[in-house]
Amino acid sequence: MNSDLHVLVTGAAGMIGQKLIARLMREPRLGGKPIARMTLVDIADPVAPKGAPFKIQTRAGDLSLPGEASAAVADSPQYVFHLAGVVSGEAETDFDKGYRVNIDGTRFLFEAIRQRGHKPRVVFTSSAAVYGGPFDGPVTDDFHLTPHSSYGVAKAIGEQLLADYTRRGFFDGVGIRLPAITVRPGKPNKAASGFFSSIIREPLAGEIAMLPVEEDTLHSHASPRAAIGYLLHAATLDMAKLDGRPNLMMPAVACTIAGQIEALRKAGGDAAVARIRRVRDTLIERIVASWPHTFEANRALALGFVPDKDFDEIVAIHVEDELAGKVPA
Repeated sequence: MNSDLHVLVTGAAGMIGQKLIARLMREPRLGGKPIARMTLVDIADPVAPKGAPFKIQTRAGDLSLPGEASAAVADSPQYVFHLAGVVSGEAETDFDKGYRVNIDGTRFLFEAIRQRGHKPRVVFTSSAAVYGGPFDGPVTDDFHLTPHSSYGVAKAIGEQLLADYTRRGFFDGVGIRLPAITVRPGKPNKAASGFFSSIIREPLAGEIAMLPVEEDTLHSHASPRAAIGYLLHAATLDMAKLDGRPNLMMPAVACTIAGQIEALRKAGGDAAVARIRRVRDTLIERIVASWPHTFEANRALALGFVPDKDFDEIVAIHVEDELAGKVPA
């Protein structure tokens, strides 16, 4: 295996992938070693960022198609961040695509790594959607996995594959169950949770946002900055501390929609809040209602994962990172 540190990012063109790459360009080390090269894979050829302090190779490929996963790991990357997947809303409306990409793509990637035999660290982005009700209070580390969406089912299957491939010694895997990532920059995607971001992002940009659920809806969130911190911490975590349980719920900030709106008001004033329009969507209501609302992520906290302080900080991070620190007039 090449001794130069090589990092593979699947789903590299997505928001989390782009944020991870940018962070590693600013801090080009993992596990105390300098990154020598990075391979970026997505369904469409990712754009290689300029000014990287390491070599970057890009590749367009669908990991669920024969040969694509093997090609992605052909150079034996020591770190694999598996971010690729079909988001929740699309996975629910397109069953075949959701299962093919989220289950087959993950299994083919893990199997390709096994065939290479180089035993990398694999960080897998799972989701709080692996949980399903009934919920009676916060979800704890030992809560049962009974997902109520096709997306959640696929993530739960991915977690079990990660755990078994890790148990068998094919790689060192860490699965992180992410809450809703808020505030997502850029254009809305097909995630059922997308409105949590849009009701902050669009009003702060002077645009109208649609709210498809009631204001008393409670959910848990992490900023993109916190999510990248989770990924990097998982990449260097001491596997012995996981006690054979490599999948972890990440800590999050619990907040109602009403609380989000008040944080928006603090940042952008009443004019920003007035840009939210209430338009009910029963499919999104059903999907969101099937997810847990609050977590007690004691294992992750004990292992050093650091969450945002509150939703005000989440909005402040969006303003700082995406709006150059200033809300448009």
